[in-house]
Amino acid sequence: MMDSRSVQPQHSFIRFELRRRVDLVCTVMSAGDFLCQDAATPLCEFYAAAGAVCSLSTNCETLLEAARESFLPIEDPPGSVDFAVRFWVDYSTSAPPAWPKPYVRGLNHLVFAGFDSASSILADLRARRVIGRFSAAIGDDRSYWKAVVFPVLLTIAGASVGIVELHCSCVAKQKSGLLLVGAGRSGKSTLAVALAQQGFGFLSDDRTFCSSQKGKLSAWGLGTTLKLRSDAGNHFSELKDKSAIELPNGERGFRFEPELALGLERVRRCEPRLLVFLERRENPEFRLTDLSPEEAKARLEADLMAELPDGAAGQMQVIDKLVELPCCLLQYGGRPQIIAEKLGAHFEQFDDRAVAGDVSRT
Repeated sequence: MMDSRSVQPQHSFIRFELRRRVDLVCTVMSAGDFLCQDAATPLCEFYAAAGAVCSLSTNCETLLEAARESFLPIEDPPGSVDFAVRFWVDYSTSAPPAWPKPYVRGLNHLVFAGFDSASSILADLRARRVIGRFSAAIGDDRSYWKAVVFPVLLTIAGASVGIVELHCSCVAKQKSGLLLVGAGRSGKSTLAVALAQQGFGFLSDDRTFCSSQKGKLSAWGLGTTLKLRSDAGNHFSELKDKSAIELPNGERGFRFEPELALGLERVRRCEPRLLVFLERRENPEFRLTDLSPEEAKARLEADLMAELPDGAAGQMQVIDKLVELPCCLLQYGGRPQIIAEKLGAHFEQFDDRAVAGDVSRT
């Protein structure tokens, strides 16, 4: 066991270093006209971001193009917004390469995220305001906004506006959603693709954002690329001639746009109807059993990040609504297409009963 006398100085140093970095970012962002006078951000649009209303002002049209592909544009300006974002692209900066993984740190209600030496954001979760400065290289990289910056933005700000980020994939049929929840290597992405090839719309492969508005649950995806491990080439013929690449986690796999590479239909949101928790087995198997609300809630809570008290309370309200839905444990093994066919048939029978109002927990 570590001596408590050595832990305290270490924690003090970490807090001091984090405070120094945050103060430095605030100083840089406040210097000159970065936020106010000459750092103009004349372009402004409004979006529904995972159910929350967001205003986004910037000086970069490419950034707005990426936002329109990631969130739902709102035509008429709303009377108020849930959170405000201002991202300024500094076209006078050089083009340093983006870091392999964003650097994210929080201190109380302030959260800092760095993307390269010239690109960072600072979020005030209490004020529900996010400011950022980006290099020209990132500003003009539409795919990077969709795959990295916007997901990080929702991860940081989501809980403060009642959004829950779940470690799950999601597919939908006729706007009715099927959430596939599981740890890494449980087969969420592979099974979601197999279901999408059998008539479901593809919403997300690894992270799904859920919110509740006026008592109605919604699940949202972002326009991120699809990631599959290298063994997916054994299951999908479309990947046999493609070469695996090194993914950000160091593993070999595939990364591509699901619409272009596999011809999947992309959907942006749905209404969750069923939660399926995945446990993958080595041998062929398909066993569905009911989960109690308490067990389902415990499994979902285990993967949530620490939040401020207000944010945590909002997350729990959404979780409580989610576990009111039927929840199942799927223990499975074998070819994903066979599992998807069985699970899809179960979902359609279940959804027909749900529409008719005959579904109840067992």
